[in-house]
Amino acid sequence: MTAAQRAVETIQREMTIFARRARASAGRMHPELSLVSYTLLGHLEESGGCRATDLAAHYALDKSTVSRQVAALERARLIERRLDPEDHRVQVLHLTGAGEEILAHVTRSRRAAFLERLADWPEEDLTRFAAYLERYNASPPDPAPVD
Repeated sequence: MTAAQRAVETIQREMTIFARRARASAGRMHPELSLVSYTLLGHLEESGGCRATDLAAHYALDKSTVSRQVAALERARLIERRLDPEDHRVQVLHLTGAGEEILAHVTRSRRAAFLERLADWPEEDLTRFAAYLERYNASPPDPAPVD
């Protein structure tokens, strides 16, 4: 195995651990909502609202997955559907006041956790790590598996 192959194996393992920690911390912050739900709330805030199909496309998620998450967020009264003013056939998802509050709380909590975890990292390392993550996440999503 080459050094590059070993590095890719390490990256895969460490990103899996990162994802598990993220899911676990999401559950501790609000046990009724998943990490996907937090992600969707954040996108709705950033975009000022969008359709469920737009969420599915943006995150390369199955429509049924988004539908379940949206239903849970609606039951929790964190999002609401509004008619698109330009096309009344279209429903746009928006954060409610409660959704804005919980998202702000979670964002503060997550930022504090990251700041604590990275407190002893030199600024140069933080800048480099941030750039690597942006570069990695800018890559197109993985293709769907072939049956």
